[in-house]
This record gives sequence, structure tokens and C-alpha cells, in this order.
Amino acid sequence: MTVKRATTQRAPKRREPVREPRTFAAVNRRVHTMMDERPTLDYTVVRTVVLVLAGLGVVMVLSSSMATSFAASSSVWAQAVKQMAMVGAGLIAFWAALQLPPEKVKRASTILMVIAVVLLLAVLIPGIGTGKEEVGSQSWIAVGPLSFQPSELARVTIAVWGAKVLSSHETGVPFLRRQGLILYCAVAALCLGLIAMQGDLGMAVTFGVIAGLTLFFIGLPWPAIGALVALVLVALVTVFLSGGYRSNRFHVYFDALFGTFEDTRDIAFQSHQGFLSLGDGSLFGVGLGQSRAKWFYLPEARNDFIFAVIGEELGLWGGVLVVILFALLGYFGLRAAVRAQDQFQTLMAASLAAGIVSQAFVNIGYVVGIFPVTGIQLPMVSAGGTSAIITLGSMGLLASVARHEPGAISAMQNYGRPAFDRILGIREPKAPAQAAQRAGAKRSRSRDDQLRERFGTPITARASQRDGAPASRRSPVPPTSAAVAQTRRPAQLDRPSRYAPLESRRGTPEAGRSPRRPAPVRHDARRAG
Repeated sequence: MTVKRATTQRAPKRREPVREPRTFAAVNRRVHTMMDERPTLDYTVVRTVVLVLAGLGVVMVLSSSMATSFAASSSVWAQAVKQMAMVGAGLIAFWAALQLPPEKVKRASTILMVIAVVLLLAVLIPGIGTGKEEVGSQSWIAVGPLSFQPSELARVTIAVWGAKVLSSHETGVPFLRRQGLILYCAVAALCLGLIAMQGDLGMAVTFGVIAGLTLFFIGLPWPAIGALVALVLVALVTVFLSGGYRSNRFHVYFDALFGTFEDTRDIAFQSHQGFLSLGDGSLFGVGLGQSRAKWFYLPEARNDFIFAVIGEELGLWGGVLVVILFALLGYFGLRAAVRAQDQFQTLMAASLAAGIVSQAFVNIGYVVGIFPVTGIQLPMVSAGGTSAIITLGSMGLLASVARHEPGAISAMQNYGRPAFDRILGIREPKAPAQAAQRAGAKRSRSRDDQLRERFGTPITARASQRDGAPASRRSPVPPTSAAVAQTRRPAQLDRPSRYAPLESRRGTPEAGRSPRRPAPVRHDARRAG
């Protein structure tokens, strides 16, 4: 008998996972996967960046306005307190915009657009519009001690209303035949002309950029884009050849572009001082509050050229920080637009995000010398009243779109709202189907259901149901006391409540007692006999 030796099987070798090469595409794909796993990331980043920029603006306005504020009101805190009040009002507008569902904003956009056009017309009326003597443009409406700039409202409204008008079209329709395109272009051209008539070239440029970006996001053809760019270049050449202080700004721009200023005491004074401020800041800055340019060297240090003060006091890293914050706002704002629920929210979020970032890009550009000086403020950082309130309110609309992404709605409904929303009492977002279902349920409820929800099921209906009456014949009206008395048992009527006063239960011997039955009559058979 032969014995065979058992063959030993070797365990299979463990395969090591194939490591993905560390290329830019692989890293980019991994980063996007990590971001997709966090559905509320867009809302968190947009909200955080807006709050950081608003806080940085208050600090820098306090630092850059000390000298001018003391000269105007004998207090270094006057301008800073005013800016804090305006930012506080803007944060309230930011909170209110977060509370509004995008559907309500869409319904109210037409009314806001009409109000904006009426205010743009009113500001041109002599006696109503102000600012011509102070700043050279009749752009404000004074109401007591406060002033309002209608062009700021128009700048945001054209993005919201344009998203409503241009989003209601069918797919596959040629661009020039899209519904609402002619109406949008006509209203945008009207508002642009009214702003230009005020003399505010910087705001006209900002408004035109937002209107153009809105058209670009709906698929403006490249030939039309080229025509618009050519039209803008013709307008700039016309301004350059027209003379005046606007023409001087172009001369200063060419000087700054090549680093040679010819007249540093007249037309190039502001741009030259801005360059000196950035140069003094170097890498780490001279320290917060230690700027020398704000001591009447740099005009409009708290408004148009506040980025120069940031570069002087905080250095290169402070300027790079501001640029990174606006880049994050633009990236996550556009990402929220791509992930939005419908085309209206996509177009509104993209227009608002791109408009704010382009405004910041132009402001930083003319401070460092790559654009002509236009007077456009740095959003949420420069000193301003109407600008701070309306800009923060528009950022609330952008954060609301990010908050109503399908993934964010599902995450909040399943895992709860963020701590920021719970603390500020911001309601849980609803999907459009949920909101429509809730509204339809409210409209479809009959009067019987409303009365039953308010008063409860009538007792007569309960009695009818107990007697076998059909449910459709139940009375929806609350029963009277007589009907209640008929449906109760006699013992319940005679039994007093234990919460009744003591006197009512013990005042009479019979109170609170059931009626005794009469004693039975006994018949004596013997007596009867």
C-alpha cells in the first residue's frame, strides 16, 4: 500500500492596490471627490468668506479713516462707527436673504426691477438727486441724514430679474429667438444709459459687466461677444479723446503701466501715492494701524484705494489674502451655480458671484496699475453705506442658492442644520417638489377639513359615526351646548366635576349626589287581605 503525501498549496500572494500616479489630473479628481462628499461645502465657504471680508472691511476702515474722521468730527471713531452700523444692517439683509426661498425671490424680481428703474429716473430730477457738487456724479437720493444710491440696487436687481427672464426658454431655440432676450437687453440698455447720465462711469462699467456676464452665461455667441468688446473699446477711446479728468486717468494709466509718472503732484498724485503705499508695505507690512499714507497723503484711502492701505499695513501676505478670499468666493459661487436646482438659480448665482469678483478684480487692478482708475469700490471692504447693505444682501442670495442645492437639502433634512443656521433661526430648506406639495395641500383642503383642524372632530359627528351614519353626512360645524347635552349620558350630567369649587359641591346636601331611586312600595299580604 502506497501512501501519497498531501500536496501543500501556497496561499495566493496579496495584491497591492495599484497606486494612482500623482499627476495634476489625479490630484484634481481626488480633490473634487472629497468636495462632493461634503454637500454643504459651497454654503459653508460662501458664508465664511463673506463674513471674513465684512469683518476685515470694518477693521481696515477704522484704520484708514482715523485722520480724516478726526479732521471732520474731532473723533477717530466717527467713520468706523458709521461703517459698523452699515455692515450690521447689511448682515441683517444677509440673514433675511437666507430666510427667503429662491422661488419667492423669483416672484419678487419684477417688482424690484420696476422700483430700480423708477429710482434711476428720480435721481436725475434736480432737487431729488444729490452728489454733483461733492463727487461729480448725481447718483444719490438724500432722505434726511441718510443717502441712497439707486444704481447699487439696479446692479443687483438686473442679475436677479435677468435670471428670471432669460431662464424661461425652451432648449434648442436659437439664441436670438429666445424668450425674454429683447426685453432684457432693452431694460439693461435703459438702466445703463440712466447710470451714464448720472456721471458715474465706474458704476456704469460695473453694471455693464454684470449684464454682459448674464448674457454670456446663457450662451451668447462668440461673434456677439466680439461685437460687445468692440463697442466697449470704442466707448473707451471716445472717453480718452473727449478730454477732462477721465481722459487724464487714461494718461496716468499709461504712465503707471510703464512705471513712469510725469505729474506726481497733480493728475497722477493718487496713483503715485498708492504705489508708494504698496512699496512701503513690502512683505510683512508696517503693522495694523501704522499706515503713513492715510495721514492726508493718499486720497480716498478708506474707499477706492483701501487695498493700498491693506498692502501697506499687512504687507504682501495681506494683499494675497484678500485676493484668495475673492477667488474662493468666485469659485464656490460658480460651483453652487452649477449644482443649483434649476436654471433660474444657476443664472442668478453665476451672475452675482461673477459680478462681485469682477468688481474686486477691477478695483485691485487699478490700485496696482493694470487698469485705469474708475472709482469702483472694493466690495464688502471699502467704506460705504448703500454699497455695503446691498452687496451683503446679494451675497445672502448667493448663499441661499448654495443652501438649496439638492445635496445640501438632503443633508440638512437627514442630519440636521449647521450650528450657524440653528443659532440664527434659519429655517430648514425645502426642495421645490416639497414646497409645491405643501402649497397644493393647503389649497386643496376643504372648509370641512379646515374647521376640523381648528376645532377638532365634532361630537355630533362622533355620535353619527357610532350610530352608523356615513362620514359624508357628519356636521363640520362645532356642536352647541344643547347638542352636547343630548349626546351625554344622564350620569355624566349629574356627576359634578372634581375641579368645581368646594361650595358648589357641599352647598346643599343634594349637590354632587346622584338622584336616589324611590323606595319600593311593600304590599303586606296580610293587611291587604
